[in-house]
Amino acid sequence: QLVESGGGSVQAGGSLRLSCAASGFFDSNYCLAWFRRAPGKEREAVAAIDYDGYSVYGDSVRGRFTISKDTAKNILYLEMNSLKPEDTAMYYCAAESDLKAIQALLWPFWGYWGQGTQVTVSS
Repeated sequence: QLVESGGGSVQAGGSLRLSCAASGFFDSNYCLAWFRRAPGKEREAVAAIDYDGYSVYGDSVRGRFTISKDTAKNILYLEMNSLKPEDTAMYYCAAESDLKAIQALLWPFWGYWGQGTQVTVSS
């Protein structure tokens, strides 16, 4: 089960931290990720992290967002800084096992999804 929290409304330039309770997905070979979808737009990869902690980021968030995980608490995080209005979207936590690096930022390869948490950034 994947349960996101931490979304909300913030002004441009602000920060938010999203959390995803990911019980059952911290076993070996599982990758975890954040995706987002804005109204009228395609689902977009934000960041992904593998079992060993190696992370990759989407071009639009690299340098501003940080993905991390707490293996003791089974929680995935997304620290979002320097937020922009274009970051406004529903943010989803995802999990999948045995992904190759090339698949990590492609949403069709991810099989487990949370319900999402809304992030709204005002200018």
